[in-house]
Amino acid sequence: MIDFVKTDFQARWMEKLRELRMQFAERAPMHDQEGTFPFENFKDLGNAGYLSLTVPKKYGGLEISLYDYILFQEEIARGDGSTALSVGWHLGVVMDLDNRQSWDEQTFAKLCKSIVESQSLVNRASTEPATGSPTRGGKPQTSAEKKGDQWILNGRKSFTSMAPALDYSIISASVKDSDQVSSFLVSHKQPGVSIEERWDTMGMRGTRSDDLVLNNVAVESENLVETADQEGNQQLPKGWLLHIPACYLGIARAARDFAVEFAKTYEPNSLKAPIKEVPEVQRKIGLMDVELFKARQLMYGVIERWEAEPQNRKNLGSSLAAVKYVATNSANEVVDLAMRIVGAHSLFMDNPLQRYYRDVRAGLHNPPMDDAVIAMFARQALSD
Repeated sequence: MIDFVKTDFQARWMEKLRELRMQFAERAPMHDQEGTFPFENFKDLGNAGYLSLTVPKKYGGLEISLYDYILFQEEIARGDGSTALSVGWHLGVVMDLDNRQSWDEQTFAKLCKSIVESQSLVNRASTEPATGSPTRGGKPQTSAEKKGDQWILNGRKSFTSMAPALDYSIISASVKDSDQVSSFLVSHKQPGVSIEERWDTMGMRGTRSDDLVLNNVAVESENLVETADQEGNQQLPKGWLLHIPACYLGIARAARDFAVEFAKTYEPNSLKAPIKEVPEVQRKIGLMDVELFKARQLMYGVIERWEAEPQNRKNLGSSLAAVKYVATNSANEVVDLAMRIVGAHSLFMDNPLQRYYRDVRAGLHNPPMDDAVIAMFARQALSD
């Protein structure tokens, strides 16, 4: 398996994360079975300084690169996909805010200080039951109404990853009596903010992506942090969203490692040797590694271009989308091959492969979805 570690800084962090991800792997079955949030994993990540890695240096963070971020996220996912996807949203949101620098500096500095000093967690809350993913263009039904010096928010957000653990959410809302869509930084300590436990899914159960309910939540005017025209605010492609494919490739690598170790040690009495000697098993192992090589090489190659050509980032949207498409589909293929190697043993609930299988399916439903990526490439081809 190719090692994409390039610097001493990355090597030191990867060593820390290897230890943590082994602990996360031990805890993952319990959180999966019980559908609970891995608070202890986040405590460990906070104690290690991981939660502030994307915070700018001037606010006390390390301001890591996109390459660092994605490399580290993939490693965490090898231990627990739910933990990786969840913390990936937190780190990515902070990285995105730093890159775009669209917030009032004092407000952003205050959020960063809370992350560094109190290990606070933040995520965007944009998806709603009626609109689905915001990438499809639906207007939020969550409303914002100006009353005096405050905004009053009412609505419900779904798929709010880390909901039980969040300290802050960035809430998208439609401004009453206008076509404007704005975003507000909301503390979960605010009166009227509550969590409704509706996350009872087949996979990625530990993300606890429950509903966030806002009932007459009063927000100070300075916490209106973003304003966008609903007709479309053209932005640079979001490189930080590569934490999504990194997560599912990490899960796939865990499945691959389990299947390879199983092949080395499982010796049915019909063979007189471990099944690693069976040509068809060898073929499937080879196929797994080819899929992982293809997807990981593409992912890190696009990241290297992103970092080497900042002036060209506006043209890399389709490349980022291709990474997500290839990675999530390859990840599903790898887990399927791993289960075919292990056979019926993989279906037992005490076998991690059945969890990897359920978790990796979720990647197909994270944006951008397959149809959108394929349509993007078709439009590009037909416009040439």
